[in-house]
Amino acid sequence: MTGRFFHGVTGHGAQNTTQDEPLILRNEAGATEAEQAARKADKKRGNGPDFVSERVSLHRYLLDKINLGVLDTIEEKELHDELRPLVRDYVKMNNFPLNARELDALISDIADEILGLGPIEPLLDDETISDILVVGYNKVYVERFGRLQETEVRFKDEEHLMRIINKIVASVGRRVDESSPLVDARLADGSRVNVAVRPVAVDGPQVSIRKFAKRPFDLNRLVKVGTLAQAMADLLAIAVEGKVSMVVSGGTGSGKTTLLNALSSYIPHEERLVTIEDAAELQLQQPHVVRLETRPPTVDGRNEIIQRDLVKNALRMRPDRIIVGEVRGAEAFDMLQAMNTGHEGSMTTIHSNSPRDALGRMEQMVGMAGMPMTQNAIRVQIASAIDLIVQLSRMRDGSRKVVSIAEITGMEGDVIQTQEIMTYKRLGVDDDGKVRGEFRATGIRPRFLDAVGSMGLTIDKSVFDPTKVL
Repeated sequence: MTGRFFHGVTGHGAQNTTQDEPLILRNEAGATEAEQAARKADKKRGNGPDFVSERVSLHRYLLDKINLGVLDTIEEKELHDELRPLVRDYVKMNNFPLNARELDALISDIADEILGLGPIEPLLDDETISDILVVGYNKVYVERFGRLQETEVRFKDEEHLMRIINKIVASVGRRVDESSPLVDARLADGSRVNVAVRPVAVDGPQVSIRKFAKRPFDLNRLVKVGTLAQAMADLLAIAVEGKVSMVVSGGTGSGKTTLLNALSSYIPHEERLVTIEDAAELQLQQPHVVRLETRPPTVDGRNEIIQRDLVKNALRMRPDRIIVGEVRGAEAFDMLQAMNTGHEGSMTTIHSNSPRDALGRMEQMVGMAGMPMTQNAIRVQIASAIDLIVQLSRMRDGSRKVVSIAEITGMEGDVIQTQEIMTYKRLGVDDDGKVRGEFRATGIRPRFLDAVGSMGLTIDKSVFDPTKVL
């Protein structure tokens, strides 16, 4: 079978394929090295090949035979027709009991992988995976249920991996190369992507994908998985609806964006929201949402738009609330200004290990704005703008917990005063390595309850009893 997608025989009388490069490079009988490795991996797993792993194995088998340079120039139907005999041969060779309909479905899936994001496409479709970490072309890890696992997924070579990376970043109008080796991007479903390539990535391209659930987590689901107690969810829900300004704080991978998405569902639908992010990933369900995203500089270093520019612009867009995906610099000053000038109920996230650390980091970032403000003036601004700090933590077993809900009560001298309302107390680790603990109230009733109570938003007073487990 020769033509546009296939090489003819080599040696004397070989066809000239210079102008029309073929898709299929080899179609010899017998197992390739990649195929043998895939079979070994399936035998180790036992129970026969499952659908996801077999798609990955088949994709790797096909990579050894196709011309990657032609893929972007062909139609999906044409690809299906050319893949059919190869997939049929592979299925027969491995004795997979597939009927014609299942074979067509498998071909369709493989075509999606080839035209999509290659070997990692099945991992993106696996809802049990939360992170995909590509460490060079020959090693891919995933996080599943809070634990890192190495997968059998491989790219053909570094060039193949770079082709997938360029497809990702080009879709959001960004670029990555030696002159701009670091980039943040997003996939079509909002999943966050970070890429580092040579020369900053010494061992070859590194890709980190933080996936977001196809069905966004709400507070009820977070309660079911043990991230927080029902009483905590109820308190946060009335705080959001009652326009209490808050900061979600936590370390990397602690679930800050997930919680922010869940909290945003309690914002009344008649309000106008403006979101500001480096890479748009918030999944707000309200009908009136304006999404703004930063822009990196051009090749000559011009036309960069940073978060601070967007926060300033958002103030002119008549927002009811401003939601900043994450503050990490001078935009913290403008965010505080917004919270202090009629945009109550605004929310953001920040990287820190405790509510007190969050206040310290916020103070630092406001100082980065270069405004002539004393330390005391900055602290007064913070105490006036922010009402609540929700602290998240990632436990050793991979689970995420809301470990503290703290209220800012004002200033005493030159110190910002806080009071913890609810907390998570760790009790130890069980035989399976799972962290044991319980959610408890501290006995302090938050001050903002009076304000939200005047709007008809109430919560059972018994949830603040420190003697009970929440």
